[in-house]
Amino acid sequence: MPTHARATHARTKKRSVPTIIGDCILQVLAAGGVVCIALVICAVAFDITLIMFKTGSMSPTIPTGSLAVVREVPADSVEVGDVVTVDRGVSELPVTHRVVSARTQDNGITILDLKGDANASADPAVYEVTTVRKVLWHVPGLARVIVYFSNPLVLGAITLTMAALVVAVFWPRNTDGDDDADSADPKTEPIQVLLPPDGGRQ
Repeated sequence: MPTHARATHARTKKRSVPTIIGDCILQVLAAGGVVCIALVICAVAFDITLIMFKTGSMSPTIPTGSLAVVREVPADSVEVGDVVTVDRGVSELPVTHRVVSARTQDNGITILDLKGDANASADPAVYEVTTVRKVLWHVPGLARVIVYFSNPLVLGAITLTMAALVVAVFWPRNTDGDDDADSADPKTEPIQVLLPPDGGRQ
């Protein structure tokens, strides 16, 4: 086997289990980064955002702790039965309820009546809006996970762990013993000296 091929084979064979695990984790993180970039692009291009449900007014359809993907749309495009998020003012949190009636006025303003699935009656106030955020889909329980990972202590621990993995994977490694031996004591083919039949005597 040629020296270069033998050295490459030895380096491949000597990869430790932690190194392999670290490489796999880095590949997963790289893929996650690509996904995050794609989500950011989609969010900017299509006005898509995330909302978390802290109350159970939409239960059991959307239970407490769900994470929903919403997209901003014209208010006159929503229909009865859609779940939308509307703003209620500077000092109040937005509300996400189901549309029970919708009517658009001549001035372009849409008046919505909303009701939470868990509520016995519709919201006491009507909402005059031109745009709303329509719920596209939701994942139950995911909001709690995001809140947990948003904790500064958890974020710090994850950051330190990822930094340690990166350092461990890219830390310079010693070459294997076969390469050292080959470089220290290169092997050469014996030199053959051909003598004439008379032994070199003239």
